[in-house]
Amino acid sequence: MKLIVGLGNPGARYNFTRHNVGFLVLDFYFKVHKASWGDKPHLGAINGRIGDVLFVKPQNYYNETGAVVAEYMRYYKIPLSDVLVICDNFDLGFGLVRSRATGSAGGNNGLKSIDKALGSSDYARIRIGTGNDELRKKMGDVDFVLSRFTPEEKEQLPEILTEVAGKIDEFLS
Repeated sequence: MKLIVGLGNPGARYNFTRHNVGFLVLDFYFKVHKASWGDKPHLGAINGRIGDVLFVKPQNYYNETGAVVAEYMRYYKIPLSDVLVICDNFDLGFGLVRSRATGSAGGNNGLKSIDKALGSSDYARIRIGTGNDELRKKMGDVDFVLSRFTPEEKEQLPEILTEVAGKIDEFLS
């Protein structure tokens, strides 16, 4: 079994914010694969399966996702090598996608939380660029990551989500 984790914040008020791009990717992936999410949270996350792959959207706040990831790994006995985390990165230009087999948190508080809970950073990750320097300068980092995409950025989302879905498929093969 493999574990795919999309990072984000719970609740409708965070839908389509930069920090919730991990949730957005998983929702897109499920739509493409005609899959559906479970009815109730389990182990602190909304989850669903496609074959032997477990997809989760932690329902605690972004900066505290490590406990949920660790609990899923323990409960389902999933090794680090079978974990993929999908998150935003405001230091990457909008729409750039970076995937790594392992790596550092690079300032991402969600990844820091996961690293701490797992005692390791040896898991795969996909970072999705949400950067917009002009907008970020106007509002500061916290407000920026919780801001919604601009109309121009929204137009690019289908192409970005399709690219990331392909990266998920690469990880699974």
